[in-house]
Order: sequence, then C-alpha cells, then structure tokens
Amino acid sequence: MDGLGRAALLIVSSVAFGVPAVARAQDAGQVVSAPAEATELPEVVVRGRAEDLLGAGVSASQGVLDRVDLEDKPLLRRGEVLETVPGMVVTQHSGEGKANQYFLRGFNLDHGTDFALSVDGIPVNLRSHAHGQGYTDLNFVIPELVDRLEFKKGPFYPEVGDFSGAGAADLRLASRLLEAIGRAEVGMFGHVRALVADSPTVGPGNLLYAVEYGHYDGPWELKQGSNRVNGVLRYAWGDGRDRFRLTGGAYLAPLWHATDQIAQRAVDSGQISRLGALDASDGGTTGRGSLYFDWVHEAGERTTRLLLYGTYYRLDLYSNFTYFLDDPVNGDQFEQVDRRLVAGGELSHTWRAAWGSFPVENTLGLQLRNDYIPTVSLRRTVGRELVGVTSDDRVEELSVGAYAGNQIRWTSWLRTAIGLRADVYAIDVASDTAANSGGKAAAIVNPKATLTFGPWAKTELYVDFGTGFHSNDARGATVTVGPDPANPPAQVPLLVRTVGAELGLRTAILPGLASTLSLWYLRSESELTFAGDSGDTEANPPSRKFGVEWSSSYRPLPWLTLAADISATRARYVDNPAGDAIANSIPFVLTGGATVDTPTGAFGSLRLRHFSSRPLIEDDSVRQPASTLVNLKLGYRRAWWEGAVEVYNLFDAKTDEIAYFYRSRLPGEPAAGVEDVHFHPADPIQVRVSFTAHY
Repeated sequence: MDGLGRAALLIVSSVAFGVPAVARAQDAGQVVSAPAEATELPEVVVRGRAEDLLGAGVSASQGVLDRVDLEDKPLLRRGEVLETVPGMVVTQHSGEGKANQYFLRGFNLDHGTDFALSVDGIPVNLRSHAHGQGYTDLNFVIPELVDRLEFKKGPFYPEVGDFSGAGAADLRLASRLLEAIGRAEVGMFGHVRALVADSPTVGPGNLLYAVEYGHYDGPWELKQGSNRVNGVLRYAWGDGRDRFRLTGGAYLAPLWHATDQIAQRAVDSGQISRLGALDASDGGTTGRGSLYFDWVHEAGERTTRLLLYGTYYRLDLYSNFTYFLDDPVNGDQFEQVDRRLVAGGELSHTWRAAWGSFPVENTLGLQLRNDYIPTVSLRRTVGRELVGVTSDDRVEELSVGAYAGNQIRWTSWLRTAIGLRADVYAIDVASDTAANSGGKAAAIVNPKATLTFGPWAKTELYVDFGTGFHSNDARGATVTVGPDPANPPAQVPLLVRTVGAELGLRTAILPGLASTLSLWYLRSESELTFAGDSGDTEANPPSRKFGVEWSSSYRPLPWLTLAADISATRARYVDNPAGDAIANSIPFVLTGGATVDTPTGAFGSLRLRHFSSRPLIEDDSVRQPASTLVNLKLGYRRAWWEGAVEVYNLFDAKTDEIAYFYRSRLPGEPAAGVEDVHFHPADPIQVRVSFTAHY
C-alpha cells in the first residue's frame, strides 16, 4: 500500500450541509430564494441561528451565524468563535501555539475527536496525529475573514463523515471585503497584533489578500514568546452560472514556550505560583500551508460543486505532564513530531424537481482524502534535547466516502429527509517496531432520517435519527507491542459507530425572537483511542449521553441583541468497573450576553460563559469547581475608522480553564508518585486596545 495516493490529485466535492438551498449562499451573505415550484419556501436571509433555517433545516440543533453575529464578540483566542455554538466550551491547557481543548454534549473532545471542524469545507481534524486523534488547530484562521459559521450537532447529516458524532462546524471565509482593513492591537502581557487585508478588483474577479502578525507573552511567569504569522491569498471570479475560487494560505508559529497544566500540590506548597511552570522548556513550533480550488455551477434547478485541496502541516511539541515519574534522573519530557501532506476533494450534485405533486430535492456526493504522514514520532527529551525514541512511524491513510440525501415536502406541514452514507478506510503503518507495522481496511454504512412538522406560525418540530462514526488512530489498529512489554496493548477498531436521536423545536413566532429547543441522545459503541502522549492505546467502555439544549436570540430594538444558550447533559459510561462518570464531561453550560450597535457609532458586547463543576475521575470522587468568565468589548466606529477596548476576565475570576486527575512525581517525592489534580488557570484580567481603519 505504499502507493495509497501519494500523488494526491484527488477529485471530489463540496458540501451540501444538509440544507442545499441555503448553502448556495456561499459568498458575501447572499439572499437565497428557493424555487417556488420545488420547495414552496419563503425567502431566506442568512443572519441567525433559528429564523434563517425555518422551512429548510433538518434539526433544531443546526444554525448559521453570519459576520454581523461574530464581528463584535470579544475573543481572547480565535478558537473561541466556536463558543457561539450552543453548549460548546473552548479552553486551553498549554501555550497559545497549540490547538484548543473542546467540550460539547458530554464529550471531552480533547483537541477535536468527535466534532468535525472544517474551513471552506476543508477538514481541519487530523487523523493519526502525534498529539491525539482528530487534533484540530484553528490558529491559522484570521477572524476578520470569517464570513459565516455553519454548525450542526448530532449524526443526522449525510454529507458529514469522520469525527461527527457530537456534531460539525464549518467556517466560511469571505471572497470579497466591503472595505480594505488596516488593524493594530496592543494589550497587556505583551500582546501585539497587526492586520492588513483588502480585495481589489483584478481582471474579471476579486483578489483578496490578508497578512497578519501577532505576538503574546501571556500572564505566565514563563513568557510564551509566542509569534504568529498568517497569510491568505484568494482569487474569486465567475458569473451567475459558474463561480470559481483559488485560495492559498500559510501559517507559521515558530518556537514558543508553554506553561502546561501544573500540579495543585506544587502551588499549595509554595513551590510555584498559580502562574508558574514546572518545566520551563515545554513548548513547540508549528506551521501549515494550503492550496485549494472550488467551483460552483448552477443551471436552473441543478447545482454542482467541486472542491480540491492540498495541505502541508508540521508540528514539534514538547510536553512534560508527569515531571519525574518515569525517569527520576532526566525527567519525563517528551517530543511529539508530526509531518504530513493531506490531499483530498469533494464532488456533489443537487437537483430539485417534483415527484408528482411533491417537491423534491436530491443530493449525491463523493469525498476522498489521503493523509500521507512520513513522520509521526514520540521521543524522549530533556530541555528539548533528544535522549531516546519511543516510537517512530510512517502512516498513510486513505478514505473514500459516498453519500446520498433526499428531501420531500409531502404537505404544507410535513417534510422528510433521509440520507445514507458509506465510508471505506485503508491504512498502512510502517513502524520502527516491525511487529507494529501492517495494513488494514474497514468500511461502515450510516443511515439518517428526519421528520419535520410545520411551519405553523413560524414554528417547526423535528424528529431525527442517525448513526455516525469516528476513526481511531491507524497505529492503534495495527499495534501489537507497546512501550511496556509486560502490558501488551489491545488493538482498537479502525472505525467506531455512534447512534443518535433528537426531538427538536425551532420558532420565530415572536417578532425579533429566534429560539430552538432540542432533547437529544447519543450512544458511542466504543471510546477506544490511541494515546499519543504515551505511545499506547487506551480502552474506554461504551458510553451513553443525553441532554437538553435551549438557544435563543432576541432583538428587542434595532441596535440591541440579547442571546442565551443553555445546555444540560448527563454523560455516563456503560458497565465500567471503575465508575460510570466520564472525566471532564460538563453537565451544565450557560453562555449569553448582549450586543449593542447604535446609530451614533457606539458598539459593544458583553459575554458570559459558565460551566458547572464536573468529574475528573470515573468514581466522581474528585471534581473540578464551576467556572464563570465575563468578557467585555466597547468601541466607537465612524465611516472610515473604529476604535475598541476589550477586557477579558472582567471580574478577574481565579478559576481554571481545565483540570485533570492523574499520578505525577515532583523531586523528592516517593518513586510511585502522587495522584493529584493538575490544572491550567484561566488568564487573569487583561485589557487590549485596537484601532481599525477602513479605506
């Protein structure tokens, strides 16, 4: 299988996103009208999470946010744009050059497993990654270029495949800016950021370019010295029938330092402060470059979409979570190395017709992806100097996914949507331990079905059922020998099924109010994963999760928007002797706030994020306390400029971003180590000031 697609010119497609009539508004907030003879739907304007999908959505837990909904939100990290997804929590347990930690629907999603993230339809989750399956780093995204965020939760959408058990989100970048942007930011703890972006007319189309530089030391005693350079270049052209885009991007985060989670006892004893570090050489470097082309062809009631992409990615990550537990002399620092080329594509075709008197919309799609990973390694280091190699592998992973969807409006108050998805995976692992090398293939078929009742008085009801899946690390599917010869690892299945169901309601019955309510259930047949931090596999039992989510946005005045999202979840293992609690599953999440944009030019946003206490161990004997953070942004804008002040952690809450419970060893402690809480504190209060010129 050495030739699994290294040439990597893959033909394949675009996203139907379950709502093809709405999804055609790809560029610059277009208004979309579905053909009357095909769907009999009212005009739809993409502008919020509920009202815009009436008559077109397939569940209550999907939504669309456009640039207006996103641009005035205070964001400490760019990944926090995902916290506009109801119930989503985005944190960090290390330096800013590393991917965020994500939580949703009772999942500790780690760095991305079970939630599929994409940018312009290009998958960001990385398979068989050195630091963990589904690793999703959004630091390459420039927030000012995000035109729209489309999200959906549950396994009910045939066009979404791997990592989509809890849901999926797609960030859509603008093809044209209303005005050129020049932006400068300064702030506490060494924060500096500059951005220049424009989209002039060149020939028959628009040439969008953006260049960003950022620096941040952070509040930590060990300065991060984090630098970030981003660049995007996009040329978009076309007419009413055909639209084309060619996009290139590059991102580099050279050497940064990181204060990883620290042992609570080290703080309690006074060895370090809450903002201190236990290994000053932790950190890393990362970067990526991408090139992609997409084409949309519309001919009457038919839409064809093609997407082709290629990405180069690299990471060197140094971490030390257990200090001196495994190696009392040199310490336990390790380096994770990842080098890869990802190539793929997607091809879809949607056509609208009538079966007798019933309006119908059909979609067929094909997706192809190949990850060629010449190096995925786990190495032992001291102060970033190599002292040994735990594993050094080459992995190639090819997947092909085909899907079909059908939507029929049977009456003015009843719609059905059914879908079927089939995926085939093939892997080839060449390990430095010959016994762990090998190839495997696996396939999975997942059905989806939805009943939609309404709309009555701008209100719809949904009944959803579907199955989905996530892939496991290819190395875990072929491993036979682990780092500890006395404990041989168990191989994991390459593909793991999830089963979900949901009852939902979407309403815009009151003027200015858009609201959704969903009751959901999700079962994961196995939580088996490959643990990149140890070079071994971890076998977790099956799990069951269910919960309720309520999301509302209310505009009582043209210049004032109020929003609140509430999510309550019960997540439990099935038949786990150690206990049924799932570590870091958050039972209750509340986010909300107010956004003001007055005719006088004054604007602002106040955002609150609360997540409840949660278990850190299966028997629920150790818990992380609840956390509440408030961020504020105030500004003033005129025709060609705007200034703003952002305050993060407004009340300077002494809370934690994330915590874990495990065994580690500090110098002088018993050789067996000590079980303890290890936490990463939230950033203390800080202020940033920005000035933006539009020209």
